[in-house]
Amino acid sequence: MIDFEEELKQFEPIKEVEEAEDAIHHTDLTDLTDILREMVDIKDSKN
Repeated sequence: MIDFEEELKQFEPIKEVEEAEDAIHHTDLTDLTDILREMVDIKDSKN
């Protein structure tokens, strides 16, 4: 039987995964909602 508590004690996160998580969390990503808002703002400013 697997002792999950013991397995978790041995777990060490992969350095590259931690670096990727940091990069993702510290990056201002533009999503579709941001693009649509910008398009609406541009359209409203032209009228």
